[in-house]
Amino acid sequence: MEKRELPNSTLILVFGILSILGCCCYGVLGVVFGIIALVMSKRAIEIYNADPELYTGFQNVKTGRILAIIGLALSAISIIASIIGLVFFGGFDAWQDAMEEISRQYGG
Repeated sequence: MEKRELPNSTLILVFGILSILGCCCYGVLGVVFGIIALVMSKRAIEIYNADPELYTGFQNVKTGRILAIIGLALSAISIIASIIGLVFFGGFDAWQDAMEEISRQYGG
């Protein structure tokens, strides 16, 4: 019997990578891509475990799942750091005032 690729195995890997990159966007994109990758990998693992001889690409699923977990952890840290920064360092108004001051100094 011919082996075939696990459904969405490459997409799971891509979403795992995007979850790590998304942690730089205040963590929001990292959480979104990480959760999607985890849900998709859960389904792919169930399919693979039902008949392992039939599918290839399980390594992509495992790698994507690990990257998604790492991305979720980094995103959580980024979200917590953003909240702490806003609460303890003057909030949004202080940030906006600083940006206006920089804009005035540099003629923007």
